[in-house]
Amino acid sequence: MEDQSIPQSSLILYQTEDGRTRIQCRFEAETLWLTQAQMAELFQVTPQNVTLHLKAIFAEGELVEEATCKDYLQVRFEGGREVSRKLRHYSLEAILAVGYRVRSHRGTQFRQWATARLTEYLVKGFTMDDERLKNPPGKGQKDYFDELLERIRDIRSSERRFY
Repeated sequence: MEDQSIPQSSLILYQTEDGRTRIQCRFEAETLWLTQAQMAELFQVTPQNVTLHLKAIFAEGELVEEATCKDYLQVRFEGGREVSRKLRHYSLEAILAVGYRVRSHRGTQFRQWATARLTEYLVKGFTMDDERLKNPPGKGQKDYFDELLERIRDIRSSERRFY
């Protein structure tokens, strides 16, 4: 687990479809990072519930804590003075694992969304986020559009897909 300051240029705002939940996510090293409190807000459960699931995820060996956690130094004002605090953040893999375990309406919505993506992948052999591909990412974020085009060219040029 590393101790790092949060890069300000890597903030992403996530909003649920119903617009009720807005969460500021950290984006670094091609993954999202959330605190336990942010996961609790996302899945509409208590922070204690998230803690319980994370402990089980790590104890069962589903994920390795050191590989999915980072401590970020966050500076904020408390009582008129500037205070630095370490906040543990969890990677996308941990967020997804918690999403599969929580029992809430938002957790159910997450599982329905994930199941639809997995079903599409297994049936079609691919799944795409059309809106993300139509709109290039911001500065400093990787654009996978060229990789997608290259893979399509490779598939089209294979002998079995000769047109």
